[in-house]
Amino acid sequence: MSVENPEGPPTRRFLSANSPPAPATLVAITGVAAMSMNIFLPSLPHMAEEFGTSYNVMQLSVALYLALTAVTQIILGPLADRYGRRPILLASYAVFAIASLGCILSENVVTFLGFRMLQAAVYSGVVLARTMVRDTMPEDEAASTIGYLTMGMAMVPMVSPTLGGFLDATFGWRASFWLMFGLGSAAIWLIWRDVGETRVRGYSSFAEQFRDYPQLLKSKTFWSYSLAMAFSAGTYFAYLGGAPFVGVQVFRLDSVTLGVLFGASSLGYATGSFLSGRLSRRIGVRRMVFAGCLVTTCAITLSLALFIINLGNQWTFFGFMVLVGVGYGMTLPNAMSGMLSGSAHLAGTASGLGGAIMIGGGAALSALTGAVMVPGAGAERMLIIQLFCACASVVAALFVLRSAKVTPPQTSD
Repeated sequence: MSVENPEGPPTRRFLSANSPPAPATLVAITGVAAMSMNIFLPSLPHMAEEFGTSYNVMQLSVALYLALTAVTQIILGPLADRYGRRPILLASYAVFAIASLGCILSENVVTFLGFRMLQAAVYSGVVLARTMVRDTMPEDEAASTIGYLTMGMAMVPMVSPTLGGFLDATFGWRASFWLMFGLGSAAIWLIWRDVGETRVRGYSSFAEQFRDYPQLLKSKTFWSYSLAMAFSAGTYFAYLGGAPFVGVQVFRLDSVTLGVLFGASSLGYATGSFLSGRLSRRIGVRRMVFAGCLVTTCAITLSLALFIINLGNQWTFFGFMVLVGVGYGMTLPNAMSGMLSGSAHLAGTASGLGGAIMIGGGAALSALTGAVMVPGAGAERMLIIQLFCACASVVAALFVLRSAKVTPPQTSD
């Protein structure tokens, strides 16, 4: 049942499947998705030893996960517009819980990677949570709310690598996947009890839905926002692919220390998201996107410069990644809200396609970074890849600013 209220914002009632989900529920379900991305990363060197393979092969658990995430968003977005947000969320988290068990029971690296790819279904929680916010709010207000939502969600990846490092050192790498299974199961219950349908309107058939696609694909606003978001995210995904190697092979950190420093970037992400929550309504989404991309670019440039002049170390490397997180937190909520502003009835599709562009590029960058981070490589290699992405995000953000001059302001549908 749809909870759309044409006369004003819908009333939210906690643990009622007949009203929009509570903000805490959205934070919880997106937090599970965010946790699954990086909680086990401190375990990668030990997993490589147990499965008798190289670090580069184990790093595919990040790249393949991201690649399947991109594919699933292309499929799940249109399905969410056709059948609703709630059933797609329930199905996705059920697949995630089953896949987590499969990872635990895996006896070889091929089986593990297969189940790890299936875990990608959980990312629908991130995409559809933002879509549900946009379903019920105008552009700037949605950007502010998504900012606060992202701030809450960001606390999870800030803590999860540290927790993952502790679990690995104490119980072994499978403990992280047991935690994912338990939290995924809890998320299914929470979605069932508290997530009401927010879809603006449904389609009677896929044919009717496909007829509206050109409206989205021809939108310059959609493409400028989605590319700014994708390139900004590329800096983070390159970090996912290369930072574990840098921490262990370059700086010789143990798994617990690596988890702490690796997760510190999420503190910046949470700070940037908080700034989005406070400033998006006042400044507007376009300026926030540009400012976020600029902060990220400056931070990476300074970090790389320190390594070039032989002053870089683990503190400067991970410290500047906190500022990269600030820029990403400023960019993502605003770019997402702007990207969804043009086609409310295709919000799920737009969110899915934009997410696929972001995650697909991230998968390629994560794989590339993992491939170039070979014995003897320094942190500079990863930073150069990040800098390319950051500069490209600034160019896309300039197109976002230009669209403000040629496109009338979007209004709430």
